[in-house]
Amino acid sequence: MWAAATHRPAAIDGWPAPCRKLRFVTNPTFADLGLTKTISTALDQLGITQPTPIQAQAIPPLLSGRDVLGIAQTGTGKTAAFSLPLIQLLTSSPITVKPGQPRALILAPTRELALQISDAIRTFSKGSRLSQSVVVGGVPMGRQVRDVARGIDILIATPGRLLDLISQRHVRLDGCDFLVLDEADRMLDMGFIHDIRKIVALIKKNRQSLLFSATMPAPIQRFADEILHQPVRVDITPETITVDRIEQHVHHVAQNDKRALLTKILGDPALSRVIVFSRTKHGADRIATQLERAGISADAIHGNKSQNARQKALNSFRSGQSRILVATDIAARGIDVDHITHVINFDLPHEPESYVHRIGRTARAGTQGIAISFCDETEYPLLREIEKLTRRTLDLAGGTPPSGPVASIRSARSGKSGGGGRGGRTGSSAGASRGHEGAKRHGAPAGQNPRRPQSSQRRATASR
Repeated sequence: MWAAATHRPAAIDGWPAPCRKLRFVTNPTFADLGLTKTISTALDQLGITQPTPIQAQAIPPLLSGRDVLGIAQTGTGKTAAFSLPLIQLLTSSPITVKPGQPRALILAPTRELALQISDAIRTFSKGSRLSQSVVVGGVPMGRQVRDVARGIDILIATPGRLLDLISQRHVRLDGCDFLVLDEADRMLDMGFIHDIRKIVALIKKNRQSLLFSATMPAPIQRFADEILHQPVRVDITPETITVDRIEQHVHHVAQNDKRALLTKILGDPALSRVIVFSRTKHGADRIATQLERAGISADAIHGNKSQNARQKALNSFRSGQSRILVATDIAARGIDVDHITHVINFDLPHEPESYVHRIGRTARAGTQGIAISFCDETEYPLLREIEKLTRRTLDLAGGTPPSGPVASIRSARSGKSGGGGRGGRTGSSAGASRGHEGAKRHGAPAGQNPRRPQSSQRRATASR
């Protein structure tokens, strides 16, 4: 790993030129990455001693003043990857902040993520004189206006509320030296791309910019090309994120049988904290309603829910009042809940990278986790993409893979979740009891007879 010194580029007046000497470090510490002793000591006190891959690769170029394009999922340590060098760069050149003119801007797609970033920066910058404020929708604007008016170093905001404050002349961005866009693909999905372009146009050209995205579709790549200047690309591939601690299983099941299978699996109370992923918002609502009718407490979270409704559902899930949370991919990005035992993919995602992101919600902090996927006949091409990306064949928990011609990926992606339509081989009743065996014992995954070794249970997929 290349480690670098900590300086800002000479392109910005008053900042020293970057150090261009690099040295190779095999197992870098935070000090090796160029962070000051003060920050390294603070991290030690927090029990954070070893940089994650995204931190080891992103921190040195950020400290040397480079723009960075980071491709990484939630749970990889990306918040620290940009907040630690940002804190150091700001504290190394203290200035008197001006009312309504932040020195650094961090844009996030949701209130939940903005608050998480704020909490992390507050923790990492403890003992410094850095000031920060969060500007998000769903809460009264008055306090946010007062906070910004006092003058702040770091502004963390969602695009819509920030534009409101800009239009009312409470915020100016022409003095902003740093721009961070977190979860850019999610902001694109939520329709924020035009708002972000308006915001970026108000920031000076010789800023330092960082863009993080879990995936890199063509629109995000084009947008990155617009706002980043000769960026260092940091790509934490899904293969490094998908860990062996996650048991991954698949049920081949007809679309019409998915709900019955889900109800049967979740009827086992041993599945203590579960996220169920739906491809659509309406599908998530239907799944949650069906589970409630079956006497299984569940809440749905997606973009059509109000901020208060989403927060209430998250609080219920965290507290254990509700053990099932049904979510869409976009809404789930803001979920920061530990000890999730199971992830169930009611619908397979269109992008295989999203599968990695989904199952990464479980098996955190060294714990075990189980991922169960439902696959109907039209989704089989998506399953093949997932297995190709992760370089792993999912263990068969129930049903039979289609043996004849299957639908194309294009037709699979045009399907809607939670509805009718053609499905694959059922297996909904035969495989249901096997699909949740792993909940009772992590040593016996779903679909595996505890008296037989796992290797004899797996179905070869070479003929797929």
